[in-house]
Amino acid sequence: MSAPAAAEVGRADLFAGLPKAKPNSLQQWQALTGRILWVMATKGELAFAAVTPLVITLGFYLPLKYVMQFRGIDYAQFVMPIIVLQTMTVTMMSNAQMAAFEAMTGFNTRMQSMPVGKMVPLVSRLSAGLVRSIVSLTAAIGWGHMIGFRFVAGWGQTVLFCVFSLAVGTVLAVGADALGSLTKNPESLSQALTLPTLIFGMLSCGFVPESGFPVWVRPFVRNQPISQFSFALRDMAAHGVTWQVFWVPMVWLIGAAVIFLPAAVWASMRRS
Repeated sequence: MSAPAAAEVGRADLFAGLPKAKPNSLQQWQALTGRILWVMATKGELAFAAVTPLVITLGFYLPLKYVMQFRGIDYAQFVMPIIVLQTMTVTMMSNAQMAAFEAMTGFNTRMQSMPVGKMVPLVSRLSAGLVRSIVSLTAAIGWGHMIGFRFVAGWGQTVLFCVFSLAVGTVLAVGADALGSLTKNPESLSQALTLPTLIFGMLSCGFVPESGFPVWVRPFVRNQPISQFSFALRDMAAHGVTWQVFWVPMVWLIGAAVIFLPAAVWASMRRS
């Protein structure tokens, strides 16, 4: 018997007593999600996710509080939706950097060479991002309560507020994950995402009413997605959102999901 054949027989004898491997996508998802969450917890990212809403709340609320009081606006109620949406964009950037880092270091290629479900790495990153969003949302609502924000439309609208906020954050994270997997550059990607986030945030009805903008820019300010999300969330916290208000942000959200999800799946599964 030749030496290679003998080595092959010896290898077969070595693993003869072990059970046959049966890859399980659920267990793989649990392992990869747990790995990401462990890194988030040990590196302080989850703590940062809880503190970031405080910084955003103070930065947005304090400068305009008294100005809005002169206009008869309860600014804590008014500004809370944009605070929540801004915390969701932090999760978006975190997911983008995570996807870019895994693509840059070859982790995605490694996963593709192993008996791991094709969708498991993507779903794991999104699941970890959802946990981060929940932490941020909980903290944002807590800090908002301290400045006077209240849910007054009942538990149903409160739950809808939270679910819709997390849905927006997840859809944004899906799109950011696709960009991260394609660019493989965490630093430049973070810079590229910051500018549109600032533009859509500042040119929205989240900080000031539409009447506070020049007439020529009001159509964009009123109809862009961040403003529409703010309208819906503000109504959910106040007197309850109606379908007449809710259908426009839902169209924006579903439209974004239809575009982002296939892109993220393709970017995550493609061979680099």
